[in-house]
Parts: sequence; structure tokens; C-alpha cells
Amino acid sequence: MSHAPGRPLPLRHPAALLATWGGVGLLPKAPGTWGSLAALPFAWLLLQFGGWQALALATLLVAVVGTWAADRYERAQGGKDPGAIVVDEVAGQWLALVPASLDPVTFALGFVLFRAFDILKPWPVGLIDRRVGGGLGVMLDDLVAGLYVLALLLAWRVWWTG
Repeated sequence: MSHAPGRPLPLRHPAALLATWGGVGLLPKAPGTWGSLAALPFAWLLLQFGGWQALALATLLVAVVGTWAADRYERAQGGKDPGAIVVDEVAGQWLALVPASLDPVTFALGFVLFRAFDILKPWPVGLIDRRVGGGLGVMLDDLVAGLYVLALLLAWRVWWTG
């Protein structure tokens, strides 16, 4: 499907569908939070039926294809990291939940921590956000935020389960 540069992609375009996670990123107010919330049921199902390996593999797949989609969507919209792009939140949230157990407390903790790291952008998340452009930049800062949360959830799980 060809598309003229500098013109917004229609939602039916595969890059727009993926970048906005089926339109979730177009919801009003806090699209990143909506994207992270929309990622949770999929993460739960992947963990339940395929374990952490399925969630890790799905994260890798969404990160790779999402980088392409975010790049296409960003170029078409004509701005840096438009808020409607939430596939990066999906990939980061999934990465954060790789060590999670299937209980609501762990998922809630993973969600809250990921949103905090994504919003506050501690080093090097903020540096990546400012310096890396295109689809890779859109995706990479959320993946690093997700890695922070993954490490915290692993530590919490080890501490909590002994």
C-alpha cells in the first residue's frame, strides 16, 4: 500500500493499525497509559498459554515490526514521536512483564512501574528519547524503561518467593 509522504496515514494502513495498536493510541488523554493498559490482557494470555518464553518472543516480534510501523507513522504525521504511537508502550510493557507471575498484584505493579519509568525517563531512557530519532528512538526508550521494570520485578519475585 503506497502512501504520499507528509500526509497522515489512514487507520486502515498496516503501519497505522500497528503503531496505534488498533486505534488505542487515538483515545483522548494519556494515550501511553491506554497503550500500556491495552497490552495487559495480551501479556496475560501469552504468559498463561506459552509462559515467559512466549511473552519474550512476542515482545521481540512487536518491537521489530513496531519499529517499522512507528517510523512510517511518525514520518507520515510529520512530527517526533506522535502521542498516537503506542506500540512502543505495548512492547515495553510486555518486556517489563516477562518475569511476572499470573496474579493481579504483579501485573498492577508491573503496569505502575512501567508507566512511572516511561513518564519520568530516568537515565538513559531520557537520553535515548532525546537523541535517537525515527522508529528506533520511539521504540528504544520504552524498551529500556521495560528493562528497568523487568529487573525490579525479578528482584521482587526473588525476594517475595525467597
